[in-house]
Amino acid sequence: MKNKDLITPRKLQGFWELMPKEQILFSDLLNKLEIVFKENCFLPLDTPILEYSEALLAKSGGETDKQVYRFTKGSTDMCMRYDLTVPLARFVAMHKNELNFPFKRYQIGKVYRGERPQKGRFRELYQCDADIIGDGELSIVADSECVSLFEKCYKALNLEVEIRVSNRKILSGYIEEIQMQDKSTDVLIVLDKIGKMPMEEIISQLKDLGLSENQCKNLISIIQTNGKIDDVCNSLKKLCKNALFLEGISELETLSTFLSAMGTKSIIYDLSIIRGHNYYTGTVFEAFLSGRKELGAVGGGGRFENLCSYFSESKMPGVGMSVGITRLFDILLQEGYFDLSKTNEIDCAVINFDDTLLESLSLVQNLRENGVRAEIFYENKSFKSKMKEANRRQVDFVIIVGENEVKTKEYTLKNMKTGEQSTHPIEEIVTKIRSERMASATPYENC
Repeated sequence: MKNKDLITPRKLQGFWELMPKEQILFSDLLNKLEIVFKENCFLPLDTPILEYSEALLAKSGGETDKQVYRFTKGSTDMCMRYDLTVPLARFVAMHKNELNFPFKRYQIGKVYRGERPQKGRFRELYQCDADIIGDGELSIVADSECVSLFEKCYKALNLEVEIRVSNRKILSGYIEEIQMQDKSTDVLIVLDKIGKMPMEEIISQLKDLGLSENQCKNLISIIQTNGKIDDVCNSLKKLCKNALFLEGISELETLSTFLSAMGTKSIIYDLSIIRGHNYYTGTVFEAFLSGRKELGAVGGGGRFENLCSYFSESKMPGVGMSVGITRLFDILLQEGYFDLSKTNEIDCAVINFDDTLLESLSLVQNLRENGVRAEIFYENKSFKSKMKEANRRQVDFVIIVGENEVKTKEYTLKNMKTGEQSTHPIEEIVTKIRSERMASATPYENC
């Protein structure tokens, strides 16, 4: 192919791609989260990336509709999933008679959002979700279980977070009190922008929707309420006597009681937490890295009472949580949180010389079968070149195999960090390398 015919390699903006060492770390994080989900009795599920548009867009609205990748193939109108919750609702409605309720499932997979790429925001991203779906009813205990699970996920990743919790019924109740129910979604979308644009602009947009100065003031007062549960609820009760408003406060108090019983500690009650999706109806929560709220949420979740109503006449309330693992990993990577020099897919390299390739290949298989990640540099290069390659790839140990080693069945083991060399049978080498790996493992290894 002539040079003028070569295609310049490039990828679409907003789509994620990691280098191998970064991918090792990322995969370890996913494994950690999966272990937490399984330990808490959540079952695995994997739904299709493509869904019928009528199903995926059944209850979205607002900014979500603008972000969906939608297209047709023949006569089929379809969308790429923008989250994992709506496909879950479709799945539960389809298989209701085959499932045990409350149905607890987790799913780790990619979702797609056609928004403008920018720092921390991607068009392709992983979500790590866990949800509990009830049949007819679902206790607020399920809400507390999801919030508690949320905290456990971040502990498993060795990250300190603040989990900020609210209840959408409180804001919805006040909006109902001022008779703005028909514009509730629009009001919540504007309020969700607090902290992202000047307050003057927030008030202006609320007034454009028909709210008075005093109503704007009260809504902003509600949004700015945060702290301990007693202080928050006592402050709110003075603002409004609407039944839905008071129901939201009561649910928040009940949730707090359950979370205390479950030993969940990293909770701040914060009415600014709204969540953008239109299907949340009660408890909502988001996670922020401790002391780093300016970075934005790194996960969230909430209660949805009516999500399945678009697929089934049966009432199937649910509550779920999602770790924004792509955005979280990107933040940590950019801030140098990970030591990539300690990340390697190889425990040791086998370097052979003389005519020992066949014996060395057998040795590598023996090591791998015994839990040692061994690689062999089998190219026809000099011993010196192979040692340079081991250094370049930051291999901790090298096993040297020559004719003498093959005869004695004792192999030279070199520690590439210290330069120390010693001779051992293969069993001792396996024990030594595995022990060294366990001692020096990062928090993201040995899941």
